Amino acid sequence: MTPFTTILTHPGGAHKDEFIACALLLASRPVAITRREPTEADLADPATLVVDVGHRHEPELNNFDHHQLPRDHPPTCSISLVLAHLGLYSDAREFCDWLEAAEWLDCRGPNETARWLGVERDAFSRLHSPIDGALLRRFSQTAGLQPGEALWEIMRLIGEDILGYVRDLRARLDFIGRHAQLWDLPSDSGPHQILFLPRTAPLPDDPSAGVDRYIATQGLAGRVIATIVPDRRSAGYGLSRFRDHPRLNFTRVANEPDVHFAHASGFVAKTTATDPARLRALVERALLPSPSGA
Repeated sequence: MTPFTTILTHPGGAHKDEFIACALLLASRPVAITRREPTEADLADPATLVVDVGHRHEPELNNFDHHQLPRDHPPTCSISLVLAHLGLYSDAREFCDWLEAAEWLDCRGPNETARWLGVERDAFSRLHSPIDGALLRRFSQTAGLQPGEALWEIMRLIGEDILGYVRDLRARLDFIGRHAQLWDLPSDSGPHQILFLPRTAPLPDDPSAGVDRYIATQGLAGRVIATIVPDRRSAGYGLSRFRDHPRLNFTRVANEPDVHFAHASGFVAKTTATDPARLRALVERALLPSPSGA
């Protein structure tokens, strides 16, 4: 990104798209934020990054507005433009389930977005976060923010978390893709599989991180019903049912000598076993009979 010395966004009511876009920019370059209408000099000066105002999308000049786009343009907001310029838009759309909905809300409004999501309009007020409301309200009341101010620091943390999540998850998915194995379950269970992630050295801080997302992005969500992932608290493994699949109940292995924990609801168990054959056998013992009797 072309270096900039200040971020400029519109005054008045604040919305989630410019708030998050500014947060992403602060994570990239911690500068002051000014809230006012841009001048022609601002738009011509790449040192002033103009976001969500100005009716121009000119990345080479650090202008990132979307309001000039035609009505039939795919929903695009200032978050989209900033992420694209950072080279992270594709991964963010894949990993951040909230992003597409944010684009729709900003460009199409709550009524069309509700229809697109297949929910009632009132769902938005029922899911409203008081955290969102408080931050946006405080942002709308400022004429700008300086480094060190509480809200500025919170925005930078939000931006760092989003960018870190997207970048780290891409690396994590690549790691899982290099190491994961898919095991078929017995044929009478249908086309079901186990995803096994063997222990590596060094062990990731959170061995299960990204596993569910990997399964989804690889198109395996209709086949994988269980995961076996290293337990970060022991030398063994955690056995889990994927997306609460009804064919597995790990209380069925609770009395096995190498199983030291099985949740009462049956969705997870922990074992000291490390041999792949034994791990597979434990999952097979947790498998419930097919409802059809097949």
